[in-house]
Amino acid sequence: MNLFSSVMLSSIGGGLLLCAGNSTVKAEKSRPNILFAISDDQSYVHTGFAGSRFLKTPAFDRVAREGVYFSNCIAGSPGCAPSRSTIVTGRYHWQNEQSGQHASSWMKKYVPFIDLLDANDYATGRTGKGVSPFQYARNEKDSLWRATDAGGIEHSKIRYLKNDSSDERTAGGIGPVNYFENFKYFIRNVRGDKPFFFWYGANEPHRDYERDSWKRNGKNPESVEVPGFFPDNAVIRGDILDYAVEIEWFDLHLQRMLTYLEEIGELENTIVIVTADNGMPFPRAKANGYEHGIHVPFAVRFPKDFPGGRVVDDPVSFADLAPTILELTGTKTDGMLPMSGKSILNILKSKKQGTVDKSKKYVFAGRERHSSSRYQNWGYPQRMIRSEEFLLIWNIKPERWPAGAPQALDSTGELLPMYGLDKDGKHHSEWAFTDIDSSPSKSFIVENWNDENIRPFFDWAVAKRPEYELFDIKNDPFCLKNLTGNMAFADIELEMKSALTEELKKTQDPRIVGPDKEVFDSYIRYSPLREFPKTE
Repeated sequence: MNLFSSVMLSSIGGGLLLCAGNSTVKAEKSRPNILFAISDDQSYVHTGFAGSRFLKTPAFDRVAREGVYFSNCIAGSPGCAPSRSTIVTGRYHWQNEQSGQHASSWMKKYVPFIDLLDANDYATGRTGKGVSPFQYARNEKDSLWRATDAGGIEHSKIRYLKNDSSDERTAGGIGPVNYFENFKYFIRNVRGDKPFFFWYGANEPHRDYERDSWKRNGKNPESVEVPGFFPDNAVIRGDILDYAVEIEWFDLHLQRMLTYLEEIGELENTIVIVTADNGMPFPRAKANGYEHGIHVPFAVRFPKDFPGGRVVDDPVSFADLAPTILELTGTKTDGMLPMSGKSILNILKSKKQGTVDKSKKYVFAGRERHSSSRYQNWGYPQRMIRSEEFLLIWNIKPERWPAGAPQALDSTGELLPMYGLDKDGKHHSEWAFTDIDSSPSKSFIVENWNDENIRPFFDWAVAKRPEYELFDIKNDPFCLKNLTGNMAFADIELEMKSALTEELKKTQDPRIVGPDKEVFDSYIRYSPLREFPKTE
């Protein structure tokens, strides 16, 4: 008997126990369940509800259609670890020391809201990617580190097996975890009679992708909307379609979870929250403070308490999620460090759409380190402030390369070729600009950097940037026209700079208040390091 079969048999038994305890479940109806679904690297425009024509996301679209769709949700960071840190602590990543930095350690003092739900008699669990990549305690010597993932206890044992007839995966880059079956196992065998909080963390559409998997999935290159910061050609369109295949995989398992909850009579007592941790893994998107890096899909469905069919334009932050969920579940904040986010329950319960709460004028995000991409693992520090109409980015170290150094060192300490191009003009992604995930799109842009038609896209992706950038995102969603210094926008620029500085001071950002403004570059990275020459 394989693992899948044995788990399914135990699940049936668990289902009988659930039925036996049905009266207790009914008694708990006043306390809502929460299904939190988060994809890995998906920009805000890439759902059917948002109008994308080259992918289908029926589950997200249902949540958005029957619930509240937020058109201006801003992630904590354009990278996964700091963004997820913001979600579970309600604090900006710069407030969480190493526990807000990519591939560093998670300290015990940064208590996630999930712990408080667990203490408040919620059944909590997750499947797939949690709050990572972080280093959690390896043994008793790591006494200051948290022992388990801040996203909850994992249930990911039910997996697809290669060459098995039940392996339905649609592309080679899709991971082995059967998210839906693990969720069903949790409901039948772990949840018991309690209300639940479940974290569904897909590993998709994080790279790597199976190149040209879109062909097998019946995708049409002509349907692709190519962002303005990419050249429009077959390579880019194919890469975007491979990305779409993996978004649809995330959505498929969410659809199965919704259907299952409906079948067992639990959907209407379950708050469904769907989002992504940061933007698409392409040049000038992920690991960048632009719209396609920090602006993510976000929808919430709970028709019995949240009037549905609404599109809300208020800017909301990932820092708002923890206080909102704690308020929804009647859970006190005791044990957590002070949160910077504010509950959006008033917006969810409102019958209004458009701008609901005018006090939420600005939200904030930032980044420090992403991949190992510069000398001594230096990051590219940024802070962002976003309103409904404008985005201001502070590039704190404009002398550094935003996408990573243009040259790395080999294992002997010798310089590798500029831009990662070998003598034949072939691009090697690990040799340069390593804050950009390896991809056909990246390679095409770098290999053709000297072509006058491609050079602007190369510069947009990797060239050094000014200290401040201001964008009118309603008219320039691709963030290509920097308005800083433009007298027509001088008042807006001044106000946003002032509001950003005020928030960074209020939240004790070391980049502003010290005492060590470079502390973020000192945190140990527990993932592999690359070597780079001593340049910015």
